[in-house]
Amino acid sequence: MAALRRKFGEDYQVVNTNQDMTFSAQVKKKRQRFVEKNGRCNVQHGNLGGETSRYISDLFTTLVDLKWRWNLLIFILTYTVAWLVMASMWWVIAYIRGDLSHGGHDSSYTPCVANVFNFPSAFLFFIETEATIGYGHRYITEKCPEGIILFLFQSLLGSIVDAFLIGCMFIKMSQPKKRAETLMFSQDAVISQRDGKLCLMFRVGNLRNSHMVSAQIRCKLIKSRQTPEGEFLPLDQCELDVGFGTGADQLFLVSPLTICHEINTKSPFFDLSQRSLMNEEFEIVVILEGIVETTGMTCQARTSYTEDEVLWGHRFLPVMSLEEGFFRVDYSQFHNTFAVNTPPHSVKEQEEKSSLTSPNSLPAAAAPSSPQSGNGGRAGRRERLLSADYADHAEDQASRLPSKLQRMSSTKEELHRRGLNAGPALPGGKASSTGDLPLSIQRLRSSSIPVGRQAQQPDEQLQLLCLDAGGRGVDAPTPAPVQIFFVGSRQEDNLPAKLRRMNADR
Repeated sequence: MAALRRKFGEDYQVVNTNQDMTFSAQVKKKRQRFVEKNGRCNVQHGNLGGETSRYISDLFTTLVDLKWRWNLLIFILTYTVAWLVMASMWWVIAYIRGDLSHGGHDSSYTPCVANVFNFPSAFLFFIETEATIGYGHRYITEKCPEGIILFLFQSLLGSIVDAFLIGCMFIKMSQPKKRAETLMFSQDAVISQRDGKLCLMFRVGNLRNSHMVSAQIRCKLIKSRQTPEGEFLPLDQCELDVGFGTGADQLFLVSPLTICHEINTKSPFFDLSQRSLMNEEFEIVVILEGIVETTGMTCQARTSYTEDEVLWGHRFLPVMSLEEGFFRVDYSQFHNTFAVNTPPHSVKEQEEKSSLTSPNSLPAAAAPSSPQSGNGGRAGRRERLLSADYADHAEDQASRLPSKLQRMSSTKEELHRRGLNAGPALPGGKASSTGDLPLSIQRLRSSSIPVGRQAQQPDEQLQLLCLDAGGRGVDAPTPAPVQIFFVGSRQEDNLPAKLRRMNADR
């Protein structure tokens, strides 16, 4: 690799993800960045037209945003011009009153300002008054009302100029922009696997011992694209998730941290592979914000990574070590990376490949149904449940009758059960009792029920069919159905008329 770099230059890069697979990046021309590595936004505003007056309306912010050399120039020029103008006004008053022609000022003459004979002396008087030095040699007399008014105006104007310029310089000096100089970002970003997932990672660090309170990091993907409607969006901004939902974007920045963006279906790098990375053009802008612990002001540090600064299949070297009584951070290894085995395919390709190679789940086998009953098991279970519910309803109705009627009803049911046990045997010498074979209770078809019985009790006749162990019907000839007659839904319908009237009266 060193020989290749010497031959082709530093822009030639070889990334080994497997021993049998090697991709070489083509030499690209250095393109224009949207955000420089130092965080300066490479954007200039032009053709403002009449909008330049907006800068004058917000003069204080305009002065603060200027560079230091322009601020110092404005500061010096403002004070120099103000001093010269005010000194000239004092000289004009002395000239109009004739104080300059009297030379040494005899004792009988009272000037406006004592000991002001020329412009340098007028300038020195203004400086002594403005700076409140007061040497005592030059002073205003009570015979000069115009001098007293000028003195008041000088004091007010001096206070306004001092407040404006000194305040502007103080705000500019206290700006936390220089605090961002001690916040470091790694020179390159890397793509490798972490916890079995492909991730884009970069490193941040704080060189000062003072903390960044409520530090938060954000990432923007700057990439031009074209919409399906044909609209071209230059430098379109897309948010990269660095842990908004999990709180991983809130940093405790006391030691270097590795920021991780998981590449998944929601990531704009979902279809990014090692080969396609060579042909991509994008820029990742990283923004770190926090409150300076010493001043309480908000600080923001920025940097960016282009596609040439994203290394596929690399990982950052560790910089933390445990010493005796403290942890040591070695910033000499802060920007260094080493190659690791990383699949060269995109996450999209890996998911498609895994979906093709994964075995399909076998469908669950359907339970065999009885050929005699059609929908067999479900219908049989439903009818058995209905029969059980009907028996419970009959018992509940019987419990509400008088004791004498309950004994009569139980006697009638006992007779029905005896008739069932004494029924004809099935062909082949098998008894038709319910304890010998499994039974399936089904409703009789209307064709197999006598007409007289249908008219009396159409819903109370059930047929017992013999089933084999597998749930299928017996191949032997179908035996004569054994009919069971249950008591009606109302027990009073089976009683004599006299007893029904007694029960109704009760």
